[in-house]
Amino acid sequence: IPIYSLDASYMLDQETGLIKLNRFSATTTEEFITAINELKSQNMRNLILDLRGNGGGYLKTAIEISDQFLDNNKLIVFTNGNNDPKREYKATSGGSFKDGNLVVLVDESSASASEIVSGAVQDWDRGLIIGRRSFGKGLVQKPYFLTDGSMVRLTTAHYYTPSGRGIQKPYNNGVNEYRREYLDRLSSGQLFSADSVVFPDSLKFQTLNSGRNVYGGGGIMPDVFVPIDTVGFNQYYSKLRGNNIIYDFVLNYIDNNRNRLKEEYPHFERFKTNFEVNAGMIEEIVAEGEKQGLGRDEKSINASLGNLKREVKALIARDIYSRNAFYQIIFQDDKAVNKALEVIENKERYKNLLVSAD
Repeated sequence: IPIYSLDASYMLDQETGLIKLNRFSATTTEEFITAINELKSQNMRNLILDLRGNGGGYLKTAIEISDQFLDNNKLIVFTNGNNDPKREYKATSGGSFKDGNLVVLVDESSASASEIVSGAVQDWDRGLIIGRRSFGKGLVQKPYFLTDGSMVRLTTAHYYTPSGRGIQKPYNNGVNEYRREYLDRLSSGQLFSADSVVFPDSLKFQTLNSGRNVYGGGGIMPDVFVPIDTVGFNQYYSKLRGNNIIYDFVLNYIDNNRNRLKEEYPHFERFKTNFEVNAGMIEEIVAEGEKQGLGRDEKSINASLGNLKREVKALIARDIYSRNAFYQIIFQDDKAVNKALEVIENKERYKNLLVSAD
């Protein structure tokens, strides 16, 4: 069973394509270039690269993906440690998307290789970063084999963006505080408002082309902030998902309706436009939840109804058509994707943000 690192690649409109990566694996570069070439054949001029939830992977792959966007000899990332000499990694003359408007989506779960790519894109003013501050994981670890055949991995250096920003968030307040950092972001409002993210002047850096301000201190702070979307997500909906009640319903529904669906919706576009998740389908999900001890909660059902219907429709589309179909439905009302599309297609605003970000 092949495991792909590229979740989706499709055109959002006549000029803008989207590529979503879930990790940086040994096959990612090949998958990415294939997707880029396919989107270019469909007249793509702008690209939205979705790295949200991407926890990273191979350094080599992060460099290769960054190389697709940056001009020859541009610094992508460098490493430095107390007992590890500075090492620089630079772009080559190759690359599949050196021109064209670029937006990279990140969030608090984007880490490591995702931060190398987004940091390089931001520091060279090659594109805009949209979303929320990334995780902040920038440690270089090396394996050392011991005489008994075991192995230990030691941290030997940190990753730095081209402008000199450290990607790794600090351990200054101890390991426990480091592990609580996500909860601190949540409680302080950093996931809901850009104004809640405060940086001292000592963490201020400048991008390498336009000289606009960017900030260090761990993670990549986006140029355009998009708050976390909690509308429609509640404990009841989470339990429906966590207990596989929604997914099991979809499997049974497709088993019983596959031939009818293929006959009625031979093409995805027709399904996307005309298929609706009806009240009866939702009632079956709720009733199954009751059988499994999840009491009916009308207030929560109504609050999450839009998300629930969208998820069911997307899961059906993935089974009948493709992974692309799943994301084309699930991203229809995605705030970050819509913001990226709004910014990237307004050429004047896009250029102005590359000089002075929001």
